[in-house]
Amino acid sequence: MKHMALGLAAIAAGLGLTDGWRIPELKGAVAWLNSAPITSQSLHGKVVLVDFWTYSCINSLRQLPYIQAWAAKYKDAGLVVIGVHTPEFSFEKERRNVEWALGQYGVAYPVAMDNNFAIWNAFTNEYWPADYLIDGKGEIRHHHFGEGDYAGSEREIQQLLKENGATNVPDGMVSVTGVGPEAPPSDADETPETYVGTRRWTPSSLWSLSGAWDRGSESAVLGTAPGAITYRFHARDLHLVMGGNGKAIRFKVTLEGAPPGDAHGVDVAPDGTGEIREPRMYQLIRQKGPVQDRTFRIEFLDPGATAYSFTFG
Repeated sequence: MKHMALGLAAIAAGLGLTDGWRIPELKGAVAWLNSAPITSQSLHGKVVLVDFWTYSCINSLRQLPYIQAWAAKYKDAGLVVIGVHTPEFSFEKERRNVEWALGQYGVAYPVAMDNNFAIWNAFTNEYWPADYLIDGKGEIRHHHFGEGDYAGSEREIQQLLKENGATNVPDGMVSVTGVGPEAPPSDADETPETYVGTRRWTPSSLWSLSGAWDRGSESAVLGTAPGAITYRFHARDLHLVMGGNGKAIRFKVTLEGAPPGDAHGVDVAPDGTGEIREPRMYQLIRQKGPVQDRTFRIEFLDPGATAYSFTFG
């Protein structure tokens, strides 16, 4: 989802990220969660990992177990982890939704709600997720965009902590086992992310809406039930970012016209039933066999369902 890992050297050159680039001001957050507001000055003398993410992003969620593991493993050695939650969709700007996500995924380190992209722009950032490692002098020494190269990032953390004088830096690499949407992606080529709203919609014969849908710039809303979305996809996993009207909205999923059974995602029962309760990314399909083209259908039994984007893995 979002922006995937790209050529690091080319991106860094394009953004003007060079050795010695200093951490910008952490100003402009509409709220700080799990912490009082943090300033760049207060971080002087500390090794800091700044992680840009948003809670409906599959790439951010798959990276999250590593960020959490590093925060716990290197806390006593002096690592400070700061999450910068910069939203893609409007519902991710609501504090109660972000607080729900922090509780759901067990995020205990400080998180800035960067609703106006103030910190994002100060870093000249362009990617979800994006990680910046800052040394004790306030200089950005390492950055990584997208998923992957976790061992490389962890070695950088260890090195900067040692340079900063820590003598109790644990060695070895963290071992992470993500579950549900946090599990690592498959190696198969997959269908690309698909936006349901008109702002970033690309016409395709692979998916369609049926029923009384009202399409806006970032989503489509079902006016009267029933209504459905059908997608011919190629991936192990299928996710759909969805929201509703504050009430539970029932849905039923089929795969090749039948209940998904063992191929159900964590947010769907084997018989295909599920409910939208909070706005977020729902994992609807996780297949265990070889990846092949499959036809997915989700039917909504209540009005008010809002569909934002499909992601695959």
